[in-house]
Amino acid sequence: MYVWAKLPQPWQNKSVEFCTELVAATGVAVSPGAGFGKQGEGYVRFALVHDPDILELAVQKIAQFLNSVARH
Repeated sequence: MYVWAKLPQPWQNKSVEFCTELVAATGVAVSPGAGFGKQGEGYVRFALVHDPDILELAVQKIAQFLNSVARH
């Protein structure tokens, strides 16, 4: 039901910042690992609670976000 993912640079230890930037840019909300304790920092948690079509759209938006950041 959940997927944990390690954050890429530059958010390796900034899970809250990543989640804030992601939702502002894409409307996709994920949970920062820091909210689950010290060991969660550097990760985000995806809740797979929507229909597959919605999840696919979210993945596309996240990929676009990561690609746009990588270019800067």
